Amino acid sequence: MNEQILIIDFGSQFTQLIARRVRELNVYCEIHPFNHLPKLTSPVKGVILSGSPCSVRDHTAPNPDLTPFLARMPLLGICYGAQLLAHQQGGEVKPSSSREYGRARLSGIAGNNPLLRSISTSTQVWMSHGDTITQLPPGFEPIASTDTVPIAAFRVAGQETYGIQFHPEVTHSSEGKTLLRNFVVNICGCAQNWTPEAFVESTVQTLKNKLGSDKVVMALSGGVDSSVAATLIHEAVEDNLYCIFVDNGLLRKNEYEEVLHSYETLGLNVVGVDAKSRFYAALVGLTDPEAKRKAIGKTFIDVFDVEAHRIRDVRWLGQGTIYPDVIESVSVKGPSATIKSHHNVGGLPARMNLKVVEPLNTLFKDEVREVGRKLGLPETILGRHPFPGPGLGIRILGDITPEKVDILQEVDHIFISGLKKSDLYREVWQAGAILLPVQSVGVMGDERTYENAVALRAVTSVDGMTADWAHLPYEFLADVSNEIINRVKGINRVVYDISSKPPATIEWE
Repeated sequence: MNEQILIIDFGSQFTQLIARRVRELNVYCEIHPFNHLPKLTSPVKGVILSGSPCSVRDHTAPNPDLTPFLARMPLLGICYGAQLLAHQQGGEVKPSSSREYGRARLSGIAGNNPLLRSISTSTQVWMSHGDTITQLPPGFEPIASTDTVPIAAFRVAGQETYGIQFHPEVTHSSEGKTLLRNFVVNICGCAQNWTPEAFVESTVQTLKNKLGSDKVVMALSGGVDSSVAATLIHEAVEDNLYCIFVDNGLLRKNEYEEVLHSYETLGLNVVGVDAKSRFYAALVGLTDPEAKRKAIGKTFIDVFDVEAHRIRDVRWLGQGTIYPDVIESVSVKGPSATIKSHHNVGGLPARMNLKVVEPLNTLFKDEVREVGRKLGLPETILGRHPFPGPGLGIRILGDITPEKVDILQEVDHIFISGLKKSDLYREVWQAGAILLPVQSVGVMGDERTYENAVALRAVTSVDGMTADWAHLPYEFLADVSNEIINRVKGINRVVYDISSKPPATIEWE
């Protein structure tokens, strides 16, 4: 097994960012909610406690027993994690005189301390807490401070146990990566051998051992995750992998033909299924977003089930589940109240009596892309923007008709093609168009019009968990808007979405 760092999640918005920073050091790590802790095994080399929106002084705050970790292995508490360490051992945590949020400068740095080795005097760090540690327990010693926080970092004497009241994982902490490297590599002694090459080699061997000569069926979407997962499984079982690509009538313009062609070049055994009419029939009259998702999901299951049963003796269902899907489905507060129905192929394994194989369920999106590059997948697949499972079904607000799909496909095609022609496509994490249930007055030639409006949406992000609206050039937006209105009949107004996530989401539904 890979050596790893265990990250205990107390609900911080930055927990996934901690994991990403550790992975960037070529060290494997896993996030586990504080109330679903795994058993400690030999591969665990160290533990990181995340931040939290809670206060350790609240009766309902997360308060797991940390004694199994103390003195047994290196431990780093970040923000709430540091306060919890101090609180449980008899220290004092009180409300800050003023909320400590934003940039600060470290001072009083104990340069001989291994956690802070090579950290510059007055280095910038990012604070985000309403409480502060006012008194350390016996045996705890301060190792850094700021102008307003006397105990910005501490160490437990005789142990490799540390706490910091700032966030090294965010880019605003200018030497945060150095601090995390000190902990993960120097203190925990991790070998930094978690690489795409190593992942491919070990995963293919694991798949060979698990699947043997069994047959695997898999739904492909044309996206990065399913394509990389299918390629890994194909490396292990070759022609025993059977792939199905369903045209649900909600794909982008020409996507069905283009995706099938790209898979042929990869040597994958893929069957294409044109099921547009079945999906349109299932969506008649539906306007609620979740109702549309469920109808699309159920119809997909029906179509996929029929096609999969044409293959005899299938034992496994392959899926492109990635790590954020796993984390979101088992959160600090338990499984999400409503997990979007388009996450993978919900309901299929039980219905078809199949076992599930998910070769990417430990990877973040950018890691999936790197693995895909090692497998030789083309950039036309690896560089594709994420696209929701229900496709244009959740980008057409209100009811769905074939006519609306045609309109939105044309708008989307102009927008995405324009991004590519202007060398902006790779600068954007995800882009698309939304057909609004709004009509507005316009003037075309000498006539007044009363036609639909569309919204263009483009965001920048690292993993989709948070996102900022893409600051596309005004000239580009003007050209795209003009082309859409001139070429797409039924559209006379184009708007650009400048909402970030949070508070908005990337998709409108």
